[in-house]
Amino acid sequence: MTRILHLSDTHSNHNQLIIPDNIDIVIHTGDATNHRDPYRNESEMHKFLDWYSSLNIPNKVFVAGNHDTSIEKGLVTNEYIESLGIRFLLNEAVEISGFKIWGSPYVPSYGNWAFMKSRAKIGKIWKTIPADADIIATHGPPLGVLDITNRSDNLSEQCGDRSLLNHILSINPKACLFGHVHNTKDIFNAGTKKITQLNTIFSNAACVNDGRWGVITSHGNVIEL
Repeated sequence: MTRILHLSDTHSNHNQLIIPDNIDIVIHTGDATNHRDPYRNESEMHKFLDWYSSLNIPNKVFVAGNHDTSIEKGLVTNEYIESLGIRFLLNEAVEISGFKIWGSPYVPSYGNWAFMKSRAKIGKIWKTIPADADIIATHGPPLGVLDITNRSDNLSEQCGDRSLLNHILSINPKACLFGHVHNTKDIFNAGTKKITQLNTIFSNAACVNDGRWGVITSHGNVIEL
């Protein structure tokens, strides 16, 4: 049995996290930082990476998120991240402990943030997911799974990506990991979920709530595979 700790959307609050013992792999699916400006974001990212690399966990994987602008800008490079012993995934796969893990930071476009593609084009990225992927780690969720958000008119909607969902349904991986969509005061997305007739464990590990970005409200999800 392999114990995987899934973290996401720590937004520079990583020092508040309680990390459990006996974890074999930790996977962070993005938004480690806050600032949109990549030059201000850079120092936040270095603080996160120093902390992440120091965790007493043998295997560390990182997928960036839309807030991690210093990575998209190239101020913090893939090579630097990997020099710290962290496997950085940008639309690619790595095999760890017998599991093929595929990761991507891209989410459907909204606003002016990092790693965004239009909904019409983002499906081209999902087509590169290997059919034998065991774990799919993306920053954003598939449509209809732990992806509810409040609109500006106070109505709720599911904001995940349909094309990502379709690929997950066709591949049926062991786990689908993401964040991006936080809890709010009356909507609960953080946690894990199973869907009837699918083997996949879906995990939203967003660690903060909307409106409370300075406080950790979840310490991630532990998944055993």
